[in-house]
Amino acid sequence: MPIQSIEPRRLYRQIADQIRSLVRSGEYTPGQRLPPERDLARQLGVSRPSVREALIALEVEGLVEVRIGSGIYVLGGGNGHDREVQAASGPFELLRARWIIEGECAALAAKSAKKEHIAAIEDALGEMQRIMETDKVQPLAADRLFHLRVAEATGNGALVAVLKMLWEERMGPLFAQLEHHYDSPELWFAAIAEHRHVLKAIIARNPDEARTAMQKHLNKAYKRFNTGWDARQ
Repeated sequence: MPIQSIEPRRLYRQIADQIRSLVRSGEYTPGQRLPPERDLARQLGVSRPSVREALIALEVEGLVEVRIGSGIYVLGGGNGHDREVQAASGPFELLRARWIIEGECAALAAKSAKKEHIAAIEDALGEMQRIMETDKVQPLAADRLFHLRVAEATGNGALVAVLKMLWEERMGPLFAQLEHHYDSPELWFAAIAEHRHVLKAIIARNPDEARTAMQKHLNKAYKRFNTGWDARQ
């Protein structure tokens, strides 16, 4: 038999596979609450963010339901097999990658941005603010535009291409489902204020401050999405 390539499996997928198998074997039945994230992480020997990524994947599949302040419950009816999530990265992996890359993009933008770049970043931030105040909906497209405009201000096309790839993952089902549990006007107004600090540092031509402001923004997003779900956490 010819040798076949081995498909690398992201950690969150391996965790999801184990939990899915337990559900299908009857270890956990419809309506039953799964153990808290902390207990699952300890039993599996992995981090809580990795467990959370797995549970979000299973929620997208329709196998479990996350109830904030209560826990994670097994759903009945479907096995979720044909909806198995195939995202390249989990949401927390993605935020860490963005922390590295976008921090440096902001620093380079502070060095290289031309007047038209700064005007474009300002326009994107203004659109985020307008959408929140007038339309009162999630300004995700304007958020993406802000970050891409910062990358474009570096003058490096490769960085722009990398940012576009990262934002394709950011707009995917895993991140969207995780964000769904935390989305609120307060979150977005806080994010807009964080973006404003990034822009201020770029205008001031301060690379260190621009890097720090962007990394603080992404750290805060990481912490927001890592707030406990289960009342017993």
